[in-house]
Amino acid sequence: MSCATTGPPSLGGRESGLTFLEDVLTGLRGRPKQIPSKYFYDERGSILFDRICQLEEYYLTRTELDLMERFAPEMGEALGAGAMLVEFGSGSSVKTRYLLDCLKDPAAYVPVDISGEHLFKTSLELASDYPEIEILPVCADFTRPFALPRPSRAPARVSVYFPGSTIGNFVPDQAAAILRRIVDLCGAGGGLIIGIDLKKAVGDVEAAYNDRLGVTAQFNLNLLERINRELGADFDLSNFSHRAFYNPDEGRIEMHLVSRKSQSVRVGGESISFSPSDTICTEYSHKYTVDEFSTVAAAAGLTLEREWTDPGRQFAVLHFKIRG
Repeated sequence: MSCATTGPPSLGGRESGLTFLEDVLTGLRGRPKQIPSKYFYDERGSILFDRICQLEEYYLTRTELDLMERFAPEMGEALGAGAMLVEFGSGSSVKTRYLLDCLKDPAAYVPVDISGEHLFKTSLELASDYPEIEILPVCADFTRPFALPRPSRAPARVSVYFPGSTIGNFVPDQAAAILRRIVDLCGAGGGLIIGIDLKKAVGDVEAAYNDRLGVTAQFNLNLLERINRELGADFDLSNFSHRAFYNPDEGRIEMHLVSRKSQSVRVGGESISFSPSDTICTEYSHKYTVDEFSTVAAAAGLTLEREWTDPGRQFAVLHFKIRG
């Protein structure tokens, strides 16, 4: 086993900071105002999201964990021997452990995450717990091209693990583009194990994003705190509130930060005006049927091989193979 980093991975220093500022300003100038959800995940945001995953209302993680515990042996068999497993948005890699336990002679595990400190900490823990697997963390934004590390031995194939229904954060055209990038990354013979949140009763979905303890609200507002800290903005968090609701026309949860009053905020030396009830959209979470998602995946060059769902059909884990 080896770990590819000897210190906390970098997010790109000045270049990354400029990208963050450009994305925030572009989003706040728009109508409607919007900030990419990937910026939730600074160190505190990652910790808060781990707390969200343990909440009673947040059925997604609980259900997906149960599916991984029950069916990981079948998933490992589907991926085959000698694979290099690349995980998009690895976070704490909790669900991944079920898969790592069931992979046959894996060439390497490559966790990919935008939160560098969180990624490094988790990678060290995995290195200790799985000394027989080469752990090669990559600190990157998986929505943009990145290079795969070269493991010590050539893999039989490259496969991607994309858990947590994170693909739902993207509108269908963006999701299709990410799936095409996965196809290009893995090449012929590769595979994809991906989690999707299934369509269900609106009340159940909305409760998952409006928990009674207010952890999701803290997570949402932490985005403004991060912008203040890293970009020198002057958001007053008490002037914004969390709102999440299901949009039936688009088949998605929308998460927003709502301005409580008329106000002006400075970001990067620019003044951004808000009227009462103006919102910043911070996240979409699209819900699918298996057939709907399979159609999107097929257009990207993926063929559905297996599906695993819970008895209530709240969540699905799907295995696709790359055609060609």
